[in-house]
Order: sequence, then structure tokens, then C-alpha cells
Amino acid sequence: MKFVGRLVKQTAKIEYKRSLKKDLSFGLQIDTLLKLIKTAKKTSLGKSYGFSEMLNNSGVIESFQSKVPIQNYEEFYSSWLNQTVEGKKNVIWPGKINHFALSSGTTGSPSKQLPITKQMIKSFQKTSLKQIVTLCQLDLPTEFYQKQVLVVGGASKLTKIGKRYEGDLSGILKKHTKKIATPFTKPSKRISDIKDWNKKLEQIVKEAPTWDIGIIAGIPSWCVLVMEEVVKKYELNSIHDMWPNLKVYIHGGIFIEPYEKRLEKVCGKPLYQFDTYLASEGYFAYQLDEKEKVMRLLIDNGVFFEFIPFNSNYFDPEGNLIDSYKAYTLQDVEEGMDYAMVITTNAGLWRYQLGDTIRFTNVAKREIKITGRTKQYLSLAGEHLSLDNIRVALTNVSHELNVVIEEFTVFANEESSNHTWYIGTDKHIDTKTMQQSIDKQLSLLNDDYKSARKNTLKAPNIQLISSDLFYKYLASVGKLGAQNKFPRILRKEQKINWLEFLKNN
Repeated sequence: MKFVGRLVKQTAKIEYKRSLKKDLSFGLQIDTLLKLIKTAKKTSLGKSYGFSEMLNNSGVIESFQSKVPIQNYEEFYSSWLNQTVEGKKNVIWPGKINHFALSSGTTGSPSKQLPITKQMIKSFQKTSLKQIVTLCQLDLPTEFYQKQVLVVGGASKLTKIGKRYEGDLSGILKKHTKKIATPFTKPSKRISDIKDWNKKLEQIVKEAPTWDIGIIAGIPSWCVLVMEEVVKKYELNSIHDMWPNLKVYIHGGIFIEPYEKRLEKVCGKPLYQFDTYLASEGYFAYQLDEKEKVMRLLIDNGVFFEFIPFNSNYFDPEGNLIDSYKAYTLQDVEEGMDYAMVITTNAGLWRYQLGDTIRFTNVAKREIKITGRTKQYLSLAGEHLSLDNIRVALTNVSHELNVVIEEFTVFANEESSNHTWYIGTDKHIDTKTMQQSIDKQLSLLNDDYKSARKNTLKAPNIQLISSDLFYKYLASVGKLGAQNKFPRILRKEQKINWLEFLKNN
């Protein structure tokens, strides 16, 4: 089987060299939009917004932006998507859409039903292969390309409702994965189909000794937990005692920084880490260079991108969009500014407000980093504290105090004029010390926070709790598992539910 590894490695090298010379011009985005509009011009949505007329207009982008409103999930669902879910043809995309990904989200609201078309599945498959190709820059041994990939995802078993299928995106993609890849991916379909996370974890740990894993992929919180459980079960010093060929970790979904110390602890040697920007709505970006901790936006992958500056001119204090038409294209963005992402995709989402915020680190190279969510920031007294600020602050605190911060969440407390933090750590630490460290780091990172603390914002209230409580809460709301994420900044209803849970536990 060595020839397989040599073939894969050589092919990867050729493709990687091509990717470095890739065209990154804005023309690719224009072509993408034209193709999407042309494909959907005879759909109900296309007819309503005059797609055919747009194609005859020299200023197609301007026409598109002036006629099609920007909508969030709830708005788009009530306008168009509900008809598609009910089985109606040619509404948002030609033909009938039979697969819908149930997005876990972090809002505590019911799962979103997001359309998955054949074209989008092909885009996912193509991009996944391209990302694997980037590994050749690491000069890994030929044998590595014959090792297995452990994907820690949601339940792959789909639910059939009428003529449509619903379930985790990982399940939909697995259904369309070619059989030739089956021997190289773990866990097996039998384990992947298990919906109960604890039972799935038990089976993964049970079969772990029979696998030869080279790559692990998935959300950090669950991937690290899997490795910790394997090490604990077999009384190992590190995960590399079980999987000596494990060299690469492909992650996404949440910031990895809070889990770095746990990852170091469970591994016998460092892993090459690659970030991805993959959601149920599409595959948007991935890390091209192992040394550069940024991702390249995929501008020719069936998605047309728009960007709204995330500031008070465009969003109200609750994170709601003020102008449902105004957004910038890729040729108008600037480096260093946070933007809310708007997407138009080959799955039939049109000017869809994703809810994420990103920042361009290099516009020419189309390089970005995720900074947070439009609904996940704090501004009780004008502090404008972003999820990115919180992430960096906690990373610095963990290094300063030499403590692993395993899980956390925070909310604004209007009654006491401060922020209340719930933090899960690996060891006992003085609450006052933690409070002072967090307060100091946030003041260094954010001038608005520093100013607010001098005036109306009081010192943060720190509550140190067992990390298990975060997982128990997810289980209590039916969201325990590898596709789910704990909300880092709690809004009113989430805060009430969380405090009620803590009261009873």
C-alpha cells in the first residue's frame, strides 16, 4: 500500500503549488454572482426580484443589492425557505431540495433548517480535498498519507420527514462520500449514526486501539474531550501512546485558544493545526499556511460575499441590522475593521446574514480571521466588548496564572452594572486573582472597556465552577454532542435558562 501514499503525496504537492498561484481577483466574485443569478432566474425568488432583468444590466451587483434585501434566518424562512422545506419546487433554487442541515447554533433557539443542494455538496467535497492538499507543505512522511482521519462530528443518521431528509451536516456529507474514502475515515457508520453523544463517545473510546489515526478533525471542545477519554480509559501518558502517527488537527466552529493548554496536556508532541471556516450554510475559508494563523476566503466556491461594517452606523445596540440593503463587496473592504458577513450561495440562500463577524488581515491575499457574532458582544456601558476581546483576554489570563480555562460564558448584569463570568478551570484558584487578571487584560485590549471601568462599569463578577456543569447544561437542552457549541455571551433568555439550571444543579 506504500504506492498509495506516494501517489497521494505527489498529487498533493502538484495541487498545492497550483493553489499558491491561484487567481484572487474580484472578477471571480462577479462570475460567481452571475452564475448564481442565472441558475435561479426562473425560480419564484428569481422572478420576484427580477433576476432575468439583472442579467441584462451592466451594473449587476448594484442592481442585485438594490432589489434583494438582506435577511436573517427568521426573515428568510418566513419569506421563502418555509415553502422549500414543505417540498415546493423552484422556490429558492431550481428543482426540489431534499436535504436540510439542522444547525446547532449557540442561541438556544430551535435548530435552523438549512438547504443543502447537490451543487453545495460538490463545493464542500472540492474544498475538503483542497484543504487536505495543503498538508504537503509540512513534508510529512509518505506513510502518513495512508493513515486514517478521525472526524468528531454529529450523528450521521438522517431523519426522513415525508420526502426530505434532515440531520447534521456531517451526516448529509457522509451520505454523499464516495465508498473509496470509507477505509480512511473513522469512526464507522455504525458509530457515526449514534445520536446519544455519551454512547457515541463510549464506542469511539472502545474502538480507539484498532485505529491508526493521522488526522483528527472537529470542534475543539469535543475533539479534546475524545482524546482525554481515550488517555483516561487506557491509562496512557498521552494520546500519542495510542496513535503515534497523529500529526494534524483540523479545527473550526469555535476559537481554539481556550483549549490549547488541554490539547498540550493530552498530546505527547505538538500537532500541526489548521483552522477552517465551515458552517451548515457553506464552506467559506480555510488556513492555507500552517505558520500563518489566518484563513483564505474561498471566492470561487459557489458563494458571493458581502460585508457590513459592524458598528453603530449599521447595527443597533442589540446587534440588529439597521439598513437591510447596504453592504460592501470584496473590492471595498478594509483591513482591521470588523464586518458582519452576508452570503449568497449555491444552496439557495440570498443575501443571508450569517451572524458571524470577520476581520481582513490582508485584503490582497483575501485573508481573514473570525472575530465573533453580531449577537454576541457586550455593551452595557459603552464598552463594546467583542467575543474576540474576551477570547484574547482569557488566553492571556490562562498564561499569566498558569491555569487551564476549560469552558466559560459571560453576560451583562444591568442590576449590578457589571459583567458576570462563569469559568470552568482545571484547578483551584483565588477568585479575586482571576477577577483582577481578567479586568486588567480587557482594559489593555479595549480602550472603551477601560474608559467604562473608570466611570459606570463595575468590576467583573467571577464565578468559578466545575466544567462538567457546562456539558450537563448542554445535555439538559438536548444539545450535547460534537456539532454543538456553548454560547459564550448570554442574552436575556439564555441567561435566565442558565441561572435556573445552576440553581437546580
